[in-house]
Amino acid sequence: MNIDASEQIEKFQDFIEQNYEKDLHERLNKGTNFIVFDFFKLAEYDPKIADQLLEEPEETIKAAELALEQFEVKKGFRVRFQSLPKSQEIFIRNIRSKHLKRFIAVEGIIRQSSEVRPQVVTAKFECPSCGNTITMPQVDQQFREPTRCTCGRKGRFRLLDKDLVDVQRLVVEESPENLSGGAQPKRLQIFLREDLVEPRMEKKTTPGTRVLVNGLVFEVPIQTRTGGTSTRFDIAMHANFIEPLEEDFSDIQVSVEDEQEIKILAKDPRIYERLIASVAPSIYGHSKIKEAILLQLFSGVRKLKKDGTKVRGDLHVLLVGDPGAGKSQMLTFVHTAAPKARYVAGRSTSGAGITASVVKDEFLKGWALEAGAMVLADKGTLVLDEMDKMSVEDTSALHQAMEQQEITISKANIQATLRTQTSILAAANPKFGRFDPFTPIPQQIDLPPALINRFDLIFVLRDLPDKELDSKIASAVLAYHSYSDKEPEIHRDVLRKYLAYSKQKVFPKLTAQSIEEIKQFYVQLRSMGQTGDDGGIKAIPISARQLEAIVRLAEASARIRLAEEVSVKDTRRAIGLVKHCLSEVGMDPETGQIDIDRLNTGITASTRGKILQVRDIIFELCEKKQGAVSIDEDLKPVVFSKGVTEQKLDEALAKLKRTGDIFEPKRGFVQKI
Repeated sequence: MNIDASEQIEKFQDFIEQNYEKDLHERLNKGTNFIVFDFFKLAEYDPKIADQLLEEPEETIKAAELALEQFEVKKGFRVRFQSLPKSQEIFIRNIRSKHLKRFIAVEGIIRQSSEVRPQVVTAKFECPSCGNTITMPQVDQQFREPTRCTCGRKGRFRLLDKDLVDVQRLVVEESPENLSGGAQPKRLQIFLREDLVEPRMEKKTTPGTRVLVNGLVFEVPIQTRTGGTSTRFDIAMHANFIEPLEEDFSDIQVSVEDEQEIKILAKDPRIYERLIASVAPSIYGHSKIKEAILLQLFSGVRKLKKDGTKVRGDLHVLLVGDPGAGKSQMLTFVHTAAPKARYVAGRSTSGAGITASVVKDEFLKGWALEAGAMVLADKGTLVLDEMDKMSVEDTSALHQAMEQQEITISKANIQATLRTQTSILAAANPKFGRFDPFTPIPQQIDLPPALINRFDLIFVLRDLPDKELDSKIASAVLAYHSYSDKEPEIHRDVLRKYLAYSKQKVFPKLTAQSIEEIKQFYVQLRSMGQTGDDGGIKAIPISARQLEAIVRLAEASARIRLAEEVSVKDTRRAIGLVKHCLSEVGMDPETGQIDIDRLNTGITASTRGKILQVRDIIFELCEKKQGAVSIDEDLKPVVFSKGVTEQKLDEALAKLKRTGDIFEPKRGFVQKI
């Protein structure tokens, strides 16, 4: 039996006196215009009124707000309800007509957030004939005016006053963890009003945030092309309470038994080997790459300095190599194994799709902020395949997102900063099909050097004929297809829980010994830069970016052991990975030395030295000849005597022309500008 309105008000008054009177007075003193009730406390007080709240929320919430009047609250003081029972948590895709006008909870990720706009809730009109005041509640999208007065007058009425409230529209998308393979995530429009759109709530409702929303489901009329109303309706929700959820791996429940199993695994002397073997087990070999991916999943520790500076802990890994070497399979494994991972193909995405964009809000007639894949993967992993297929304009949007781990949007009168605390695992193919070890990476893939330099580790996958290795790969592939492959060392579900537990509980710090180990390696490698025979430019083997990468990798290594401190062994493991990458992609084949400029600019120190040498020779010859210099007769004899090859000369001339140092007045001649 339902409780009538007067009894509801009395019960809520008694409920407030027993449980929330002190909290209410504190909120009134602070000037807060809302109070939050716990549903379970209400259910303990009176199960009937709690049930009525779920079945008839609009009337019940109004009764609760009327009950507050005896406590001398201001008009517009709202009641919010939190901690609804699990039975009321409905997946967005499962919302049906039976849920209309009911009090339910939905969970998802905010995909869009509109600007805050005023909305009319009530309007007062005056009759010109009799002076009667008519109050019209505004419940629909279209502004309503009275059609008739009590005196019998019809026609237009004079608008006296209107009550406005602030309104914001969110578009919430289903969490990817709740989707089956191939399913398209469903979306739900959610409307926030009054205290839910105050500036203090702004950080809680930015795109990319995972939220739990309690509210009333209602139908939205759909207009036909002719201007009428369709028999079909859309579904939306009026939010009563919104709560941001933890986003970093907390969706994975780790029981006491799981915790014990994880701690036992962490003490295993072979834990690194076992975990590495569990990464993409269908792919044979590539142990270094698998180790790097494993450390990326565990990640380093994010730091916030006293001066406000933020140091990222997330690792970025780039795989470059021949087709069919297993890049995409590794990316697929991370997408399925890592919590909160998003998969994006470079050919079918844009910079806005990866970062964020501003879209037209048709409902509130304004602009809305829509989060891209990197924002949605905040505190997770972005898997980016075929990164080289993205345009230069699109890749430039990643610079700030990768390093500062935030995206600043300033478009259509919207200024916002979105978090992108995201690890990126990307793959790219060389321009000409196969990787060339003698050509710098920036010249082989269509990515700017500034972006390539932001990756902590870059690996090369080459498909080279090797009888013994080919035999092992063939055996592994055929075993996989014959369903006789072995179980992974550590099951994927256990791995996910291991990751979740370590990232929640373990925050290792560098010791004095580990700091000294990293410092010695950095200084020693920096001092190895050699001066060329021509006395040219000194090569820089390593930069501060690689130094920070070593720290992050060492912290991730310590996290695997659930250790509170980074050991020397952890630092050596990190140093080994960085050295391996530098030797593959940073080695100058001409000098045999590691040169980080091979990655940063695509031009090694030895090549730059040759270019400057050729430039100086041209300038001297131009001074002597008082004009243009013949390449064949004047320039070549001099540069060849200095040890510059014809190929290097051609490259230097092309570079100097592009930079505007020289020009070609006629064929076969060059002159200083």
